[in-house]
Amino acid sequence: MAEPILKWVGGKRQLLQELHSRFPISYEKYHEPFIGGGAVFFDLEPSEGTINDLNRRLISFYEVIRDHPEQLIEENHRHEYEEEYYYDARDRFNELHKLDERSLEERAEEASLMLYLNRTGYNGLYRENQSGGFNVPFGRHTNPDFIREQQVRKASDILNDIEIYNRDFDYLVDCVDEGDLVYFDPPYEPVSQTADFTQYQSDGFDKDDQRRLRDLAVELSQNGVYVVLSNSPPVGELYEDVSEFTIEVVDAARMVNSDADNRDDVAEVIITNVPADRQRQQNLGNYS
Repeated sequence: MAEPILKWVGGKRQLLQELHSRFPISYEKYHEPFIGGGAVFFDLEPSEGTINDLNRRLISFYEVIRDHPEQLIEENHRHEYEEEYYYDARDRFNELHKLDERSLEERAEEASLMLYLNRTGYNGLYRENQSGGFNVPFGRHTNPDFIREQQVRKASDILNDIEIYNRDFDYLVDCVDEGDLVYFDPPYEPVSQTADFTQYQSDGFDKDDQRRLRDLAVELSQNGVYVVLSNSPPVGELYEDVSEFTIEVVDAARMVNSDADNRDDVAEVIITNVPADRQRQQNLGNYS
């Protein structure tokens, strides 16, 4: 069980036990089309499968970790934890994002800056403005670890045989086979007008996307694919009339919030087609 490299809005570390208990006891390949910080993926350490995200920086980050871990570690040693340096690094990170084509050196630099900014920015947030610019301010931390040498090498080993995509989630149609497991963790449907902080990437994910995702989940289920999905309670309504899916409400701590006093338990739904007798409910000794 490895830990994620990045802190990420909507990360699932506090929901791991609930999710694992609903995963099938055995499956073929593992697919996660909204990888984000990858808490579930790295905890599972799958040997085969795919990961995907629409955030180009994030996907490039994972590609660099998989293919060039030592170059990334070397870049990580160049940074310093100082406020003026942070803002210079943030400007450089945004400059690199504007390039249509980037060399390996520039991609490694961008990946290293992403890790550095994630570990030293305010509250471990990843946030973009409407123009796609990373805009999180400097954070006050005690000895932040932005080198993460052991974690980078471990993550590289886990990613070694994983295919990495930067596409819409419907890429799964061409990748998934019967007996595979797909875990969907899409941007969450807001439960109020102010609860939209899950928009960590400048492109939104609206109700039509939620319906497309529901339709794909049904299609995959009909083709013998195991499906597990987590989201906020309103999304459960989309699956109420789909007989092969069960819907359960659980509590999970919100670990990234701009207001430290508001990191309370929040309700989430877990939706799955995995039959109860095939779930890992009785095999959770490592999570208790």
